[in-house]
Amino acid sequence: MSATSEGPRSAAVAAPGDTQPSVGDTPPSVTERHPVGRTATARATAGGSAAARTPSELRDYRAAFQAAQLAMAVLDHDGAVVSANEALGELLGTEPAALREQPAADLVDLASDARTWHAYHEVLGGRRARFRCTRRLKHAEGRALWAEVTVAPVPESESVLLSIADISDRRELQARLRHLQMHDPVTRLPNRALFFERLSSTLGASPYENDETAGEFGDFGEGGADGRTGRIGLCYLDLDGFKAVNDTLGHRVGDRLLAAVAGRLTECADHDSRTRSGNHLVARLGGDEFGILVEDSTGTEQLTALARSVLAALQLPFDLAGQRLSVSASIGVVERTAAGTTPTALMQAADTTLYWAKADGKARWTLFDPERNAHRMTRQALSSTLRPAVEREEFVLEYQPLVGMADGTVRGVEALVRWNHPQFGTLAPNRFIGIAEEDGSIVQLGGWVLRTACRQARQWQQEHPDDEPLFVSVNVAVRQVWDSDLVSDVAEILAETGLSPGLLQLELTESAVMGSAGRPLQALQALSEMGVRIAIDDFGTGYSNLAYLSRLPVSVLKLDGSFVRGFRYDEGAHPSPADEMIVEALVQLAHRLGLTVTAECVETAGQAERLRGIGCDTGQGWLYSRAVSPDRITRLLTDRTRDTARTPVITPQRV
Repeated sequence: MSATSEGPRSAAVAAPGDTQPSVGDTPPSVTERHPVGRTATARATAGGSAAARTPSELRDYRAAFQAAQLAMAVLDHDGAVVSANEALGELLGTEPAALREQPAADLVDLASDARTWHAYHEVLGGRRARFRCTRRLKHAEGRALWAEVTVAPVPESESVLLSIADISDRRELQARLRHLQMHDPVTRLPNRALFFERLSSTLGASPYENDETAGEFGDFGEGGADGRTGRIGLCYLDLDGFKAVNDTLGHRVGDRLLAAVAGRLTECADHDSRTRSGNHLVARLGGDEFGILVEDSTGTEQLTALARSVLAALQLPFDLAGQRLSVSASIGVVERTAAGTTPTALMQAADTTLYWAKADGKARWTLFDPERNAHRMTRQALSSTLRPAVEREEFVLEYQPLVGMADGTVRGVEALVRWNHPQFGTLAPNRFIGIAEEDGSIVQLGGWVLRTACRQARQWQQEHPDDEPLFVSVNVAVRQVWDSDLVSDVAEILAETGLSPGLLQLELTESAVMGSAGRPLQALQALSEMGVRIAIDDFGTGYSNLAYLSRLPVSVLKLDGSFVRGFRYDEGAHPSPADEMIVEALVQLAHRLGLTVTAECVETAGQAERLRGIGCDTGQGWLYSRAVSPDRITRLLTDRTRDTARTPVITPQRV
């Protein structure tokens, strides 16, 4: 073997008869025949220290190379093995000599991805100082091992040193620690962190790109290419009443119950995976919440069948150390195409659907409904903008006439609020009044409605002083009575607008008035003493506790439209004799108590005739007019003033 000098590098001269390169602190390159027939020439820097080493020192280096416990190989600049030590042969389960002239990239799988392959060639070409990666290798005996592979240039040489450290024990320890970190200690299921890691990986949003993490995801099982559906499903469940178990029986029993539930969920998921398709992951997401993730689901039928099997499994009693318990669960079911779905969007949909399942009565599964979700999102949007909308004056009032049944006289109007929303258009009260009552903005909105309606009624009175003045009826929510000083507010508004208290009627629902005590009753008494009329709205649909009528300061009953619809004889409708008897009895009772009766939802002349016959005092509905703008009511008043007979009669559909 010979060594030549070229450039700044130098190589030691091997001892006569050597077949292995000398290896030491600065391993030299050795002239060898390349597998393709090219000669790789070892070079040494002229006058370098390596050339001055004695044959004894070179033998020491060679002995150290062979005796080293770290698996090593010297490579030429093309990546072929020049020499391998005993540790490398033992690691790979073969003789070191058998490794000579083999491409190192094939031995340690360096060509598996483009990034690793590029970095490896950067080192071979002298353009990179060091490269390190982790690889999963296969021993000749068939067992797998984890290895840390390092490739670095040999100083003062054109050779490259490949070293391989067996890190299987370290990886096993890391895997154990990771298992403890990513699994719930009570149920032994994957925890929330691992669930989201798996979900992110499934949806292609995984932030983990290195080889080590990719190997770990492989441990979960990826399914064959033939089984890919491009869809994903999730059953997100919560145990009903689990807190009561902890509170009454203690957390130890609660933990046993959670572990037992986890076992049944796993059985259901395993059975579904075997009989249908998909890779399933059961996880405890926190507290008494669990998730069953189904990769490559086949559709909503699979997910709903899985949810049904889970409910059935959980309904069977649990025997826990002498305690026999029965539980139920609410399940939100989501199934969709994986493409375009994010972990956040999927979990939001699942959480919303779980809420629906609980709101619908618990112990059930509910499938995600995009239309229902859109309604929820709209509701949230309305809730967030309701308070500012009052300040921006986005609300308007329309008025529906209240007509005397005997003579058609317009006695008053009911003020109905509308929201001219900049995004959703004109909204009826049923779209936002419930929201306003929930978040408390009904107090601010109700005050605006009351003030605006009183001001408008006073304006009509001033414009038509010779006519019978119209009273205005305004709906009042229970929360306005509790959360504000309604009596003081009404008195202030009446004084401000100049409207007589007798021309204001406040409508409260039956459920709000019946059973009133304390502050609400005191407020109603004070308003009645002030001269304001109190009406019970939608009477007959709530408590219907008639005993309260004699003790409450009520002057008007408004019959719910569901009774009035039973009076229809025309257009193929089937009248309800029972409704007629109920209404007739209510009218007679009200009259004996000194109350007047208003019928809502009068739509046909036949209904009006029957209601008039049994003694209803006033009516409102589409037969007379829909709710209209203030100027339409003004026009009606003007028209009746011009009538020489001065008969304040409204013709059906005239407004």
